[in-house]
Amino acid sequence: MTTRNATEIKTSENQSKFIQDRIGQVEKYFGEICYHFGAYARKCAKLRDKGDEVCKSVMDYAINSTLNGTSKTGLTQFAEYLSAVQDYRNAQVQRLEAKVIAPLSTYGNACKHAREDLKAAFAARGKEEKQQKQYDKIREKNPSDRQQISQAETELQKAHVDASRTSRALEEQMDEFEKKKLGDIKVVWLHYIKCYITMDVFIV
Repeated sequence: MTTRNATEIKTSENQSKFIQDRIGQVEKYFGEICYHFGAYARKCAKLRDKGDEVCKSVMDYAINSTLNGTSKTGLTQFAEYLSAVQDYRNAQVQRLEAKVIAPLSTYGNACKHAREDLKAAFAARGKEEKQQKQYDKIREKNPSDRQQISQAETELQKAHVDASRTSRALEEQMDEFEKKKLGDIKVVWLHYIKCYITMDVFIV
């Protein structure tokens, strides 16, 4: 019969603790980064709105400037420039929300699912350990009862197979989780940088 020895079980426990810590880190720091990006986007939106107010004031002044045509033209052009700047600020806010904040916000659910997968692996391992104890107990108390021992052995083997399968699946899922996390964070940073490269080029 194939079962896991104490070393394998200990290695599996260490692996689970490592995975649990990694999930906790992602959950904590992605949550914080997402929160602060959200606050940052709201500040940018307020700046856009204030720019719109300045633009409106300048345009109102231009409309009511009837004595000096040159002044009226200059004010109108300046108001139009300001309006264009606010359009870019609006695009900046929308990009932040869609390309930075939205992807980061999905990690709340991603971490929740990862924890559920880890919980399933813990449950399978717990069942295996329970079956191992039961098998050892039967062998100790009733060494001559081949039928009972055989039944316990079968249950233990099932638990072992399930624990091994769940552990392998968890490894694969966590590998994908890590790859996706690294890929997403790279894309998020690039989108954030593009927001400001576009804005700086326009303003300059």
